[in-house]
Amino acid sequence: MDLTPTLHSPPSIQRLIAFLIIILSTDMNVTYIISLIGFVEIEKYRYFYFFMMLPVYIFIVCSNCTIISLIVIHKNLHEPMYIFIAGLLINSVLFSTNIYPKLLTDLLATKQVISYQACLFQVFVFYSFSCSEFLLLAAMSYDRYVSICKPLQYAIIMRRTIVFVLLGLAWIVPFCHIVIIVVGGNANSELCSFTLNGIFCNNSLNYLFCAGSKALLTFGLVTLFNIAILPMLFIIFTYIKILLVVNKGCREVRRKAAQTCLPHLLVLINYSCLMIYDIIIIRLESNFSKTARFIMTLQMIMYNPLFNPFIYGLKMTEIYKHLKKLFCFSRYYSSS
Repeated sequence: MDLTPTLHSPPSIQRLIAFLIIILSTDMNVTYIISLIGFVEIEKYRYFYFFMMLPVYIFIVCSNCTIISLIVIHKNLHEPMYIFIAGLLINSVLFSTNIYPKLLTDLLATKQVISYQACLFQVFVFYSFSCSEFLLLAAMSYDRYVSICKPLQYAIIMRRTIVFVLLGLAWIVPFCHIVIIVVGGNANSELCSFTLNGIFCNNSLNYLFCAGSKALLTFGLVTLFNIAILPMLFIIFTYIKILLVVNKGCREVRRKAAQTCLPHLLVLINYSCLMIYDIIIIRLESNFSKTARFIMTLQMIMYNPLFNPFIYGLKMTEIYKHLKKLFCFSRYYSSS
């Protein structure tokens, strides 16, 4: 198929076609195969790993989708806070689906390998949804800040249009940053090593290239600041403001604030620790045993997607009520 832009094509179409040509022509005639060597004694424990990870993935998808469905179905949950929670849980499902199917396939395969193009795509999706989590948590903290600190203006500030704009930006902004790093930098780099010390593709991929790019490193640091550190600082700022306002209120106000804010803080602290691990593990590679690295990597891909439904399902009163009704309804019909 000829993708060459014609003279009669609109400028926007020409730019899009040119961009596609650049991506499709990047070493696509040569298929590099990368070996994943982060598994611990896979020949001995492959079935144990598989039958441990498969139920985890099924539970992640089912539990997250259950709460998402409750938020979609019940009109009293069509509020900004619950819409952001649904966005966060959708993010968890997509994040997990990028990792688990390939991981489960590798556990049963004789060789744990991935093509270079598939590895780039996995890196793109992994870091896009990872960074989206910070922006979604920032949007949730802003919603709580407006609700508690400016209750009279809440309906005006957090109207439906603003909510969906924030939700869209939480995904679009990371995608735009990460695609520049992956396509603009890595796709045109030459590989000097084909062995990745991990169980899936992450920033360890940078250590397989023959030469690093200072421009790419600088842009990576800017991206880290824009879509991870800056949202974290914003979240800390909003919760300090909330804390100052809540301390002036009665016990009931403090209880309600803790009930809605505590789940967000738990998720933020947990996720931040796991992302910090992902950043520093490359620097400490020689000091980390393979087993410790394997366990920490599993925690990184399991904890948040697995525990988010518990945190929001049990700590958020309205969601918990609907969950309770759902399971009581199911139990009634199964017993009758």
